[in-house]
Amino acid sequence: MATAPFDPQHLPPVSIDHHLPAVTDAHLQVAALRARFLAPPAAWSPEVVLEHRMTDRPPAHAAVLVPLVQRAAPTVLLTRRTAHLTDHPGQISFPGGRTEPEDADAVATALREAEEEIGLAASFVDVLGQLPTYTTGTGFIVTPVIAAVDPGFDLRPDPFEVAEVFEVPLAFLMDPANHRWHAAEFGGRRREFLSMPWTGPGPDGAPQRYFVWGATAAMLRNLYRFLAA
Repeated sequence: MATAPFDPQHLPPVSIDHHLPAVTDAHLQVAALRARFLAPPAAWSPEVVLEHRMTDRPPAHAAVLVPLVQRAAPTVLLTRRTAHLTDHPGQISFPGGRTEPEDADAVATALREAEEEIGLAASFVDVLGQLPTYTTGTGFIVTPVIAAVDPGFDLRPDPFEVAEVFEVPLAFLMDPANHRWHAAEFGGRRREFLSMPWTGPGPDGAPQRYFVWGATAAMLRNLYRFLAA
């Protein structure tokens, strides 16, 4: 009998971090974010940096843009990947991808990929800083590039890669009461991962559940640790 494909949404959480404090609204404003990156806390360290490898292919460097849209209540702009992609199909992610030889650095990769994937022009993007790399189970060594994004942009998602673009309140993602830990067995080893499920308006305006998990949730958790330290 064929084994049903793994669906993280059907795996109940083993714990939820209600006991940790949320990042206050004042610390989510762009001036406070900029100040934090200019003078980062000495004692902080990322909580999650490495996934269990699921492939033998050589590691590849990549970068993602973590776009913090500067609305009255800041949001994080996310994408849902199309179902036919080889890596992380159908998952929620940041715009980003593999580093190309012409990219000067991680910032260049993140800005180029964001424009190619969703049509976000660099003129709307104000880079605030970077977080330490996160290595995915598929072999990508990812640099998260954190940026403030001015409203008023006109997106043009690449239909081959992007099924949907949406925004989640930054305050929701920076509140550990919304961070759920899950555990599952893969190849005889226990693997833990985070999820941050959010329900918001879908493309038709009706409520839709967005299951933020895996590498995207892990990098958001590291952003939380950086801001809360």
